[in-house]
Amino acid sequence: MHRYYVIYKPYRMLSQFSPGSDRPSLASLHRFPKDVYPVGRLDADSEGLLVLTNDSALNSLLLDPAHGHARSYHVQVEGRITKEHTRLLENGMDIRVNRKNYRTAPCQARPVGAPDWLPPRHPPVRFRKTVPDSWLEITLREGKHRQVRKMTSAAGFPTLRLVRTAIESLSAQGMMPGDVVEYDKKELYRLLRLEQSSI
Repeated sequence: MHRYYVIYKPYRMLSQFSPGSDRPSLASLHRFPKDVYPVGRLDADSEGLLVLTNDSALNSLLLDPAHGHARSYHVQVEGRITKEHTRLLENGMDIRVNRKNYRTAPCQARPVGAPDWLPPRHPPVRFRKTVPDSWLEITLREGKHRQVRKMTSAAGFPTLRLVRTAIESLSAQGMMPGDVVEYDKKELYRLLRLEQSSI
């Protein structure tokens, strides 16, 4: 029987079930079935939506670059970002991936206000009084290792906080760090905008 879970991965938690040396793992959130695993991952210093399932077809559909599912992130950066800066992100940037140069695909990026629904981070972001910060929303259809952080850094805006807030129409709004929600297949596939033929 296929099972489907959506979690809000907390900051500093590993996207795995085996424990780390000093960081909690997904096993601390819920008693998941033994054959359930995360689809993709979020780095320990990132937060937000993560899908877990034992449905190997869903794993392939979400991770295969040919499908290009939209993943949205709210990003708090150091510095005052503007529309001109976000155009740099949108048009594609040169970053390093696996010690090689990589040109990112065009994406969507825009400055936004701090999301009022976003739960506070624990511990909170450390601020420098002399340096302003700002928020932007980035939507990618690819997912290289630490891509968002590398992109904002290349644009001159180091990332302070990174939250994956949506995958297609599946949203983290209303969730709190550590929340676990189980979905049925039809509803989750609908929110992820997967083809009915895949169900």
